Amino acid sequence: MQADLTPVIAATAQWLTRAFPASGGALASVLCEVQARQAVTVAAWLRYPTVMDAALLDMAGPGGSARLDWVTGADAALGDDTDAHAWRTWVDEVVASWAACLLTDPELAARAVAALADGSHGSHGTAAPAGFRRLVAPDDSDRSAAALLRHPDLLAPVADLHQNQLLDRLNPGRTLIA
Repeated sequence: MQADLTPVIAATAQWLTRAFPASGGALASVLCEVQARQAVTVAAWLRYPTVMDAALLDMAGPGGSARLDWVTGADAALGDDTDAHAWRTWVDEVVASWAACLLTDPELAARAVAALADGSHGSHGTAAPAGFRRLVAPDDSDRSAAALLRHPDLLAPVADLHQNQLLDRLNPGRTLIA
């Protein structure tokens, strides 16, 4: 049985693309969204590697985007209409942070996808690296469309929130060098 992380993946990818929108027209928006969704999918699969993990997430809830909105300054623009922003309750802060790390560090993204492909990080199957090409090997069009989404300085406040947890997941027992 496959764990259904679809609502968390969709909401978190939407949050990323709204916080760091595409540069350009409709094609750029689609390319940016694909990259965000690939990064969020890898991050979610690493964060919730088993059906049990996903079931616990479903019971407890992902936490929402409040802290992410605050960190990026988006909270000021939300307004009082909570119904219009109900999807934000499905945003997972850790998954967004991990996705930001993957989007800004191609080597880390490649290691994360390789970890999923070898099956050592969960029961989501063996995702071929080619399935995440826009994440691990973006071409010029991808980079141009997602200039804000891949900008290390812009994503640093989000990436820094939970980067150490991602590094621990990919390199258990590593020693931090300060």
